[in-house]
Amino acid sequence: MEQNDIAVGLDIGTTKIVAMIGRKNEYGKVEIIGIGKSKSLGVHRGVVNNITQTIQSIQQAIQEAEADSGLKISEVVVGIAGQHIRSLQHSDYITRQNPEEVIDADDIHTLCNQVHKLVMLPGEEIIHVLPQEFKVDGQAEIKEPIGMYGGRLEANFHVVVGQVSSIRNIGRCVKSAGLELSAVTLEPLASANAVLSQEEKEAGVALIDIGGGTTDLAIFKDGIIRHTAVIPFGGNVITEDIKEGCSIIEKQAELLKIKFGSAWPGENKDNEIVSIPGLRGREPKEITLKNLSKIIHARVVEIIEQVYLEIKNYGHDEQKKKLIAGLVLTGGGAQLKHLKQLAEYITGMDTRIGYPNEHLAGTNDAETTSPVYATAVGLVMNSLEKGKTRFQEEAVLSDKSPVEGANPKEEAIEMTGEAEQEESTSKKVARKSIFDKWAEKFKDFLDNAE
Repeated sequence: MEQNDIAVGLDIGTTKIVAMIGRKNEYGKVEIIGIGKSKSLGVHRGVVNNITQTIQSIQQAIQEAEADSGLKISEVVVGIAGQHIRSLQHSDYITRQNPEEVIDADDIHTLCNQVHKLVMLPGEEIIHVLPQEFKVDGQAEIKEPIGMYGGRLEANFHVVVGQVSSIRNIGRCVKSAGLELSAVTLEPLASANAVLSQEEKEAGVALIDIGGGTTDLAIFKDGIIRHTAVIPFGGNVITEDIKEGCSIIEKQAELLKIKFGSAWPGENKDNEIVSIPGLRGREPKEITLKNLSKIIHARVVEIIEQVYLEIKNYGHDEQKKKLIAGLVLTGGGAQLKHLKQLAEYITGMDTRIGYPNEHLAGTNDAETTSPVYATAVGLVMNSLEKGKTRFQEEAVLSDKSPVEGANPKEEAIEMTGEAEQEESTSKKVARKSIFDKWAEKFKDFLDNAE
């Protein structure tokens, strides 16, 4: 299987595990050629709590995707979420040895590597270091410093942190399922890639991915990621509330939520009743839809208020940080009736439902473009971008002719090749290759842990 033009995303969620195979078509759009899903049994709130069951679920999803596409899967990009994820803002700087030379990708590497050495709480590890804006010799608001002159290079970073044990457990499950782990990506970032347009990211937008166990938030402004958070509530909590409130079993509660659930109690008339079959010889239960939507409403309000609190923490009230494009709701939970109206009512912000068809080819079926698959589509896109970057990087390095008298500095030549490559592509690429290095270290770390 050519890994350059085909990518596999593995979304290990709380309710389902999705394996998605995609490739770029001749128009640069992503075409989904295989999809497999299985019930997720060993994951709670985004964190693996049963290794054996998770491995079985991963294998089942992979087998289904392989059967669907007729391809053999060997390498996957995995999404990571869970309540252990937190993010922080950090500023750092480097003083360059020779201000007479222009800033290149090496300087950005050095600066990002410095942030990677930040001291974290015990058991935590940095997942992403995302540069936001740069300052060169005190000149602020520079988005792309490569090619500029300057002695002091400074940057604000968005740093995403997670627990080592949780990341290792996911790595262990993937390896035990007979797969290579090519990269780990934060799920809200993957979902954002799949459902947001560049205009929305520029204008300012909050992406809310309502999954089974967690609700992920990613805030963009001026095209840059500004804030991420994982809230430990999701669709499962709503199902749990229905189960308790109506005294029915979980399967029935889930079906009730999907078929008749609404986040807006005013929509249902008092005389609308649904009858639930009783357990083994017991009388059927009658539940009014008004009561059902009251139960759902109470929990959804709590979730949206938690998200809104995070948006306020980011500083949405300030004029410069205003999110003009409002909210985008995606994930399985976004399919709940009247959720959009409730979100608009609580936050006062424009809201739309995010379908992952922004970068998908028109040939894909309707199922693939459901909000449920936003993260999986985003992971495939990330993987395709990475493959393209790696391919370009190898090409640049092989074309690089040796510089005269540069024998003692072979490493420097390689670095320059990399720097030229990064200059020719965007800053995103620079970030990705930093992350690639981290992924390699992480792979070694997993191999040693076996």
